[in-house]
Amino acid sequence: MKLLFELLTKRSVSGDESELTLFILNHIKERSQGWKVQPELFAGEKFHDCILLKFGDPKTAVFAHLDTVGFMTRYQNQLISVGGPEIISGTRLVGKDSKGEIECKLFGDDDSCFHDFPRGIEPGTRLSFQQNIRLDEQYIQAAYLDNRLGIYNALELCETLENGWVVFSTYEEHGGGSMPFLLKFIQENSPIRYALISDITWITEGIHHHNGVVISIRDKFIPRKTFLDKIIRLAEKSGLPFQLEVEAYGGSDGREVQFSPYAIDWCFIGAAEDHVHTPDEKVSLIDLDVMVKMYQFLLKEL
Repeated sequence: MKLLFELLTKRSVSGDESELTLFILNHIKERSQGWKVQPELFAGEKFHDCILLKFGDPKTAVFAHLDTVGFMTRYQNQLISVGGPEIISGTRLVGKDSKGEIECKLFGDDDSCFHDFPRGIEPGTRLSFQQNIRLDEQYIQAAYLDNRLGIYNALELCETLENGWVVFSTYEEHGGGSMPFLLKFIQENSPIRYALISDITWITEGIHHHNGVVISIRDKFIPRKTFLDKIIRLAEKSGLPFQLEVEAYGGSDGREVQFSPYAIDWCFIGAAEDHVHTPDEKVSLIDLDVMVKMYQFLLKEL
C-alpha cells in the first residue's frame, strides 16, 4: 500500500494538480523500466498538468482524474467550495500561501463558510482536508479516496498493460475542462473505440461494501447499452464479483466522452465509498482489489 499512501499525502485541489502530477511523473520514471511494455509519455506545459501514457496499439483508454474537492479563500476569512465538498463545521483544513503553511478549521454551512486561521490567508489560496489515513483488515478510510484509488488503479494497470492509453485528467471535480483536448489529442494520434473511467462511486441502498467493483449502468448520463452489455458479459467471464449501479445523479469524465464529437463508447467502473467528499471516505479493501483485477482483465479482452 506504499504507493497509495504516498498518493494520499499529495494535495491536488482542482486547478492546482501540479504537485500530484510531478509525483506521478517521478513514479513513472522510477517504475516504468520494469513494466511489461514501455509506454510513450506525453506531459509537460503543452498538456498543462495532465499525463498520457500510450502502450502498444490502443483500442481502449483508461481515464483517472487527478483533482480533489476542496476550498478557496476569498476575503475576510471567507471560503468558497471547489467542487462539492461536504461542509462540516470543525473539519480541519490545510494549505499553503506565500507566507507559509496553513492549518485551520472550517466553520459554517452550505450558504456561508469561513476559516479560523489567526492571520489573513492570501485570496485564492486552495485549502484541502487534513489527511488522516486509517487502515484495518477490511477498509481503508481517508480523505480523497476519490480519486486517489482511481489513480492507484491506473498506475497498477501500467505494470502489465500491453495495449491501451492510461490518461490522468484534471478539473473533473469542478466541471471538467481537460478532457476535450485530451480526447482530441488521442483521436488525432492513436484513436480509441472505448473509454473506461477509473473513479470512485457511492455506497447506496443497492450498492454495498465487499460485494465487488461497481459497473455503472447510468449516473446522470447514460452510456450506450450495447457497450454496457459487452462490459457486463466480460465481467461475468472474469469470475470477479461486481455490482450494477443505476443512479439519477452524479457524473464523471465519462460525461466529457459522451459530449465529445467522437464515437467512443464509455463505462464508469470503480469501487464504492461511504462518506463521499468528506475527510472520512471509506472503501472496502476487497472492492479495491477487485477493481484492480477487473481493469487488468478488461484491458486484455477489449
